[in-house]
Amino acid sequence: MADFTTEQIRNLAVLGHTGAGKSSLLEALLFQAHEIPQMGSVDKGTNHADFTAQEQEHKHSLEPAFLSLNIDEHQINLIDTPGLPDFFGRALLPLPGVESVLLVINANTGIEPITQRSFEAARAQGKVVLIVINHIDGNGDKLPALVADIQRRFGNRCLPVNLPRRDLERVIDCYLHPPQEAAGEPLFHSLSAARDELVDTVLEEDEALMDLYLEQDESLDAEQLHTPLETALRLGHLVPVCFTSAGTQVGVAALLELIMALCPNPLEANPPQFMRGSGADAKPVTVSRSPDDHVLAHVFRVAIDPFFGRMGVFRVHQGTIQLGMKLLIGDSRKPFKVTGLFKLQGDKQLPVTRAVAGDICALSKIDELQPGAVLHDCHEEDEFHLPDPMLPQPIFGLAVSAKRRGDEQKLAEVLNKLVVEDPSLNVTRSEAEGQTILQGQGDLHLQIALEKAHSVYNLDLDTAVPAVAYRETITQLARARYRHKKQSGGAGQFGEVELQLEPLPRGAGFEFVNKVVGGSVPGQYIPAVEKGVKEAMNAGVLAGYPMQDIRVSLLDGKHHSVDSKEIAFVMAGKKAFMDAARLASAVILEPIVQLQVCVSQDHVGDITGDISANRGIICGTQALTTGKVEVAAEAPLATVEDYSTRLKSMTGGDGQFVMAFRRYEAVPDYVQKTLIAEASAKASAS
Repeated sequence: MADFTTEQIRNLAVLGHTGAGKSSLLEALLFQAHEIPQMGSVDKGTNHADFTAQEQEHKHSLEPAFLSLNIDEHQINLIDTPGLPDFFGRALLPLPGVESVLLVINANTGIEPITQRSFEAARAQGKVVLIVINHIDGNGDKLPALVADIQRRFGNRCLPVNLPRRDLERVIDCYLHPPQEAAGEPLFHSLSAARDELVDTVLEEDEALMDLYLEQDESLDAEQLHTPLETALRLGHLVPVCFTSAGTQVGVAALLELIMALCPNPLEANPPQFMRGSGADAKPVTVSRSPDDHVLAHVFRVAIDPFFGRMGVFRVHQGTIQLGMKLLIGDSRKPFKVTGLFKLQGDKQLPVTRAVAGDICALSKIDELQPGAVLHDCHEEDEFHLPDPMLPQPIFGLAVSAKRRGDEQKLAEVLNKLVVEDPSLNVTRSEAEGQTILQGQGDLHLQIALEKAHSVYNLDLDTAVPAVAYRETITQLARARYRHKKQSGGAGQFGEVELQLEPLPRGAGFEFVNKVVGGSVPGQYIPAVEKGVKEAMNAGVLAGYPMQDIRVSLLDGKHHSVDSKEIAFVMAGKKAFMDAARLASAVILEPIVQLQVCVSQDHVGDITGDISANRGIICGTQALTTGKVEVAAEAPLATVEDYSTRLKSMTGGDGQFVMAFRRYEAVPDYVQKTLIAEASAKASAS
């Protein structure tokens, strides 16, 4: 493959709701750039992005897929992402590896829930967003209202950079080229007005250039506009909008030109947010992004093949990775040798000899690779890391167990591999229920994981509905002191601690603070006290649910020069915590989810009534350009676990919904009493 400089590279993730035509658009881009002889089909299972057996069976993108094309001395790396709501977490995984996002919208269906969430996620991570309105053929009458809706939902800085011609057989550029009368008449809007809006928006970033623009009779060339344009895109002050029809190739060549001209190269984009150190001591570090500096790269996607081992897809942020060089992973002492370096093209691995700063490549057969791993060649970068990816919290779960006796160890190994490949999955252990819980974004998300366990790893699983992930917390400050003393003939056990508990804001987690003075609890026993506290928190004090959002301060204690041991302070910490928690007005928390339900006007009353009857709150309704209505609501997860079935029943299969974790809230008193009674009965029965 040809070598490219960092300035010639463009990296884009393609996001959008299912049905927007992302995979088809990628086929059209590859075909336009002469990378493939003919376009593949999603329905026929021949497109280059959806190449796994599961994707071809379900006829949906289920995994991020990596493609690249070379055109006009540019290398464009494209990452196709799933558009199904259940796989939104997977769609977000590639964002730290790219500068830009192509947000694809179906002209027929308009802005859908994943469209909105994708835009917000891209901007939250500082990515340049280019909106592509696809499938314009046959939908010309809907385009003006859709553009207005985009500007209303995403901001009035979402401006067309080209416009569809009235016959929808081509698009007319508004920005890159001088207006040409022969180009034809746009379907809507005015070419001169569209260009003026774009130029005015760009000039707001540079007052000196604004003066020059006025001096030159309101005329500037593309080169003069480039720097303020790059600033406007990077800051989100401009979001270009363009039009395509992937099936007929209308606007596809123009889109390629826009990607090369407007999307930033790796040196122009917002810099990666690398940190050094951990926790509160972590400090931001500046990355040069030079191909001649130390190597600094990060792995954002890991795939595991039972026969070919582990493959990690990584983005080079600094330096150049050469075939044969040695690299370190995180703070590991032992380097590994780069023996296999690839560019991914769908299901193909194309060998390369180097990867420069800004490029996206893959390594294979390195067992230590994990999502988020930082690759480097100098111990000065041992503690470098990127912030954890902002993935949606899993809200659905299945209790899973091995169907075949003797597969218990294999179960743990397979679940670990599934989570490594898809960090939006989560595996927890409910000690109270004795269950292993596989959590995900929805029924389909979990179904695909179970299918993969069977087809790829030959593991069949039994499943059951798990208990809702309730939590416990405290609502007021309390103190308790406990002495653990045990004498059994030989050396005894002695440990005494005084703890103070105070509530923290929702979502704050757990804090342990050592306020001991004078050595009343020796330093070597402080971790033992914290361990005992965590054991007590995991067990809960009301109904056996884990506790959270609590600050625990160790105030005082006593020790014995002979009898004090670690186990004694573990027990003292555990008992003191439980005593204090009982005095601190503990409550049970339940997960609250956000619902976005899209239905026809006829069913709005049924939807809002059902949500309200199940302890939900209607946050608002909004009429969509498609003629449907979007209902926004919040509800306890316990009351909407079966919402897919209920919605289908209420709408005859016409409704769609997206659900996402919002926060934890205290349950009503009558629910808390029921949960405590159920836990007590279960404990008595056992």
